[in-house]
Amino acid sequence: MTIHLDNIRLKAYHGIYDHERQYGNNFSVDVSFDIDAERSAISDDIADTVNYETVYKIVKDEMSLAANLLENVAYRIHKSIKKEFPAIDRLRVAVSKYDPFADGNVDRVTVSVADE
Repeated sequence: MTIHLDNIRLKAYHGIYDHERQYGNNFSVDVSFDIDAERSAISDDIADTVNYETVYKIVKDEMSLAANLLENVAYRIHKSIKKEFPAIDRLRVAVSKYDPFADGNVDRVTVSVADE
């Protein structure tokens, strides 16, 4: 079974420029992963699956730690989720920064990391 947490919207302070660190920017994070959900599908018990709220809190916590590069942020989120839930398979994390260039017409830039 695949679980998706799509478009987690957060304001954060990532970037290499002073104004990004001072004023922040809008970001979104998408997380998807596969799990063996047979047990939880039968038991209907949150203890038998990956708690999506915990995944959300990991994303929120990692996004609150300012970084220069989205690559660092995506890597940290991926690593933290895998540490908390080692049984998940095919984890994919994508971090998007909206309006990334002050003088450009780019909707967003996205960095993703995924299990091989």
